[in-house]
Amino acid sequence: MINWSTTRTPVGPFSAVVDDDGAVLASGWTARLDELTALIGRRLLTGQPREVADLGPVSRAVRAYHEGDLQAVDAVPVRQSSGEFLEAAWQALRKVPAGQPVSYAELAALAGQPKAVRAAAGACARNAAALFVPCHRVLRSDGSLGGFRYGTQIKQQLLDHENR
Repeated sequence: MINWSTTRTPVGPFSAVVDDDGAVLASGWTARLDELTALIGRRLLTGQPREVADLGPVSRAVRAYHEGDLQAVDAVPVRQSSGEFLEAAWQALRKVPAGQPVSYAELAALAGQPKAVRAAAGACARNAAALFVPCHRVLRSDGSLGGFRYGTQIKQQLLDHENR
């Protein structure tokens, strides 16, 4: 059974879609289920998500992160499916520490393909599990924000939160 829920956070509503084994399939700063299900690979979305009041460990991790425990989301399992490079980039993103953003070029190198800078940016753009796969921690080489599915204002707020 796939469940979903929305948690209020200081930067807006945050929703997650979670598989029956507790793995996040999609998440982000939205209260709209359709925005998240559109990001989930067809073979991973095995049914219509059921809305629940709380997602247990996932909801606790989201609240703890926003309350200042920046590592709270690190242990939450995530399941995304794509090609080899995208999956490597998403795994590399999970290892980028809070408060230590990397450039798209550095992400490409961490994912094992230093010349794949555009592909690294694409991995961020295609990341379905925002926060748990922290694509907000990737900046342009000049230090500017670059893009973020949920807006650069939220990206900046997250980076500021992680630098307090």
